[in-house]
Amino acid sequence: MGYLDSFNWEEIKKDLQQGLEKSMEAVRQSAVEVQKKAGELTEEGKRQYKLIRLKTRVHEEISDLGAKTYVLISGAKAKNPALDTGVKGIIARIQDLEAQIGILEGKSIEGRAKTPSKARTKALKKK
Repeated sequence: MGYLDSFNWEEIKKDLQQGLEKSMEAVRQSAVEVQKKAGELTEEGKRQYKLIRLKTRVHEEISDLGAKTYVLISGAKAKNPALDTGVKGIIARIQDLEAQIGILEGKSIEGRAKTPSKARTKALKKK
């Protein structure tokens, strides 16, 4: 009887099978975790993209506001920009965009952003 004959091959086979099954289960669990994390990262990426898009729109609106204000102030008949409906509409759009940004960033919404004013509603309908 040789050295290899002293091994219980059925027991070794059983241990290897159990080890393989445990390894496969660990791989399955890891795959589920990776899939879950990938989904979370995808959602975060979408949120970040929306934030960037909204912030870009705010910058564009602020640029429009500056241009409109400049035209009103530098004209032959200088007007108070705060009384101009175009300026009020731009301000309303900026406030709405800022409220959306606040929601995405998890900040509380100010009262003015919850219920649109008449000027804000009118400005949004024009858009």
